[in-house]
Amino acid sequence: MSADDLERSSHASTGDVEKHGYAHDESSAALDLKTRFPTVDEAKVMRKVDMRVIPVLCVLYLLAFLDRVNISNAAVFGLKTDLKLEGNQYNTALVVFFVPYVLFEIPSNALLKHFKPHVWLPLCMFLFGLVSICQGLVHNFSGLAACRFFLGLVESGVFPACFYLIAMWYKRAEAQKRYSFFFSSTTLAGAFGGLLASAIGKMDGMRGYRGWRWIFILEGVVTCLVAATLFFFISDFPEEVAWLTPEEKEFIKARLHADVGESRRHDPLTLKSVLSVFKDYKIIVGGFMYFGLVVPAYSYAYFAPAIIQTLGHSSIRTQLLSVPPWACAFALAMLVAVFSDHVRHRFVFVLVPTAIALAGFAILVAVHDNKHLQYAALFLSAMGTYTAMPMMVCWFNTNLAGHQRRAVGTAWQVGFGNIGGIIAVYAFLAEDAPKYITGYSLCIAFIVLSAFADCVYFVGLIVENRRRGRATARGSAGDLTEDEKTKMGDLNPDYRYLL
Repeated sequence: MSADDLERSSHASTGDVEKHGYAHDESSAALDLKTRFPTVDEAKVMRKVDMRVIPVLCVLYLLAFLDRVNISNAAVFGLKTDLKLEGNQYNTALVVFFVPYVLFEIPSNALLKHFKPHVWLPLCMFLFGLVSICQGLVHNFSGLAACRFFLGLVESGVFPACFYLIAMWYKRAEAQKRYSFFFSSTTLAGAFGGLLASAIGKMDGMRGYRGWRWIFILEGVVTCLVAATLFFFISDFPEEVAWLTPEEKEFIKARLHADVGESRRHDPLTLKSVLSVFKDYKIIVGGFMYFGLVVPAYSYAYFAPAIIQTLGHSSIRTQLLSVPPWACAFALAMLVAVFSDHVRHRFVFVLVPTAIALAGFAILVAVHDNKHLQYAALFLSAMGTYTAMPMMVCWFNTNLAGHQRRAVGTAWQVGFGNIGGIIAVYAFLAEDAPKYITGYSLCIAFIVLSAFADCVYFVGLIVENRRRGRATARGSAGDLTEDEKTKMGDLNPDYRYLL
């Protein structure tokens, strides 16, 4: 069955045209926009949006992820030995990061709405750059653990805030390429991290500092400097930017309204409104979709250099060999995103990369005497995991309508999902090297969990679309006012979810 057939089946009883054209009357919506804004060139406006919104967020998240996972590169250059880390202290230092990172996702998105993105995000960026520098100056486990805690605290708002912000600029059917390009900052960070570490590692002993210290210090300094410049370049929400004309702002607002309804940017985010979002079971399922992939994602990000080193390579060569899998993951993620946007379907394009990741970890858990095949399996693991994640996050978040449901839903998915990071850092223990049976097995189990949650979410969307279609045909939603429907976001009976 094709993607178009899947979507048609979910709309079989919805009628030809929905009131707001949210789901599938796109030609009518496009004609209406041209009538209302005859002087606005949509392609030109969206190119302007692409140039002003996405690149700066990519730079921001690239440096955030680099400052988060460069500890894996530092470990190869002697961090554990110099700090006299014993037993599982290294893993404990990694897990400390996730405690504040998980707890402060939703509060951070509330602060984003209050302070505006161009203030909040550069502030967070400057602080995590500063903490990264401090990591290069620690002398024991306690200092490292404290730095990792504060790094998690100041980074907690970056990822969900960026995804939330992107969702407020783009229609659902055009968002995947932008999401994947942004998310692929993680793969670029992994690739650059290996290259930079191989170069910085040669500074070992300069001014009395070991090479691993220079990794933290130099990358932290770069982050702080970039943060100061991004204050002037990060865009706020469409209603608030100065680089669009008033007519272009209205145009952006109108095209998004045709896709997902009124954003209600200025509605306050209260505890009651936050809790009401969780009455929808699909929100809970979205957390498990991401949770299942976070375990293999962080397992790879934090331990790939160590795994490669167990194949018998030197420290410098290990850093260099860590680069190609990240590069291939970036290429596959962008290729899949382009096809997904073209056919306007998500589920299959989430499930196939998930299967690729599963195959990679299955090879790693079964094969321990073929270094070439093991290294090839790392490619599959990285490519599948880091392609499926942006697909799945985009699918979930762009199906949410309105500022409140997107702010809470995005933060919940990322916050809850990152609990998987705690599991990941204890999955690969030093005593399990070089086979890491437990770690690979856990990755496989959580990938299966994510795939199951994807299927539950997919079926739930089909059922909900059909139910709303039948209700529309009966006219049972007619007693709701337009304002009441607007407040409902994607729970609006006229709204149809993208499969």
